[in-house]
Amino acid sequence: MQTNPTPPPYTSLVAVGDSFTEGMSDLLPDGSYRGWADLLAARMATRAPDFRYANLAVRGKLIGQIVDEQVDVAAAMKADVITLVGGLNDTLRPKCDMGRVRGLLTEAVERLAPACERLVLMRSPGRQGPVLERFRPRMEELFAHIDELAGKHGALVVDLYGAPSLSDPRLWDVDRLHLTAEGHRRVAEAVWQTLGYEAEDAAWHVPMPATLPPGWLTRRAADARFARQHLLPWIGRRLTGRSSGDGRPPKRPELLPYEGQA
Repeated sequence: MQTNPTPPPYTSLVAVGDSFTEGMSDLLPDGSYRGWADLLAARMATRAPDFRYANLAVRGKLIGQIVDEQVDVAAAMKADVITLVGGLNDTLRPKCDMGRVRGLLTEAVERLAPACERLVLMRSPGRQGPVLERFRPRMEELFAHIDELAGKHGALVVDLYGAPSLSDPRLWDVDRLHLTAEGHRRVAEAVWQTLGYEAEDAAWHVPMPATLPPGWLTRRAADARFARQHLLPWIGRRLTGRSSGDGRPPKRPELLPYEGQA
C-alpha cells in the first residue's frame, strides 16, 4: 500500500506584498478582506500546533515601498515560510524603470531567502483585456527575473500566470484588478501544493466550465461601471501620486498564533 509523504513541518508563515496578498477582493461580511494568504494560513494551522502567521501586505504598494517597509520586518520574524509578491503595481504605472524594479526585487530576495526555511515567489495571474495588453511585456520581464532569482536563491515559484483558470474574467472582481473569493481559493491551493502538501483540489488550474457570454448591452454597462467606479479613480491616483494604501497599516503586523477561518 502506497502512503502519502509526510507534510512539511512548517510552523509559521509571513506574507509580504501588496493588494494581491492583502486579499482584495475576497470581501468578508465585516468589510475586511480575507484572501489566499489567510486561506493558506488556516490550512497550515491545521497541520501544526501553535502555528503563527503575519501578513504585512498593504494595497497599492510599489516594490520600493515593500522593500523599505516590509522586507526587514519579515526577515526579522524568522518564519519557516515567507511569501513575496511585488512589482506588478510598478509595471502598471505609465512610467516604469524596469531596471530599478528588477534591482529592488533582487534586494528583497537576497534579504528574505537567508531569513526563512522556504521563500515562495509568484508569477502573478493575468487576465485578458486591452487595458493590460500594453503592460504585458513588462509583466513577463518581471516574471522572467523572478524565475532567475528563484533558481539562484533556491526559492519556490508558483506559476499563476500560466494557469488557464486564472485568466477567466469570472474569477476577477468588477475592478478587473483583483481576484474574487474563488480566485483566491485557487491561489491558496496552488501555494499549498507548491509547498509540498497533498492536493485538495488537483484541478485548481483547470478552466471553469464554459457559459454563455453576456450580451452586448450587459458588457457595455459593465464597462461603463468599471470606468466610473474603478478606472477613473485609479488614473486620478496615478496622476496625483496617491495610493489606495496611503496611511493604511498592515493587515496582520505581528507573527502570532493564527485563529482564523478558511
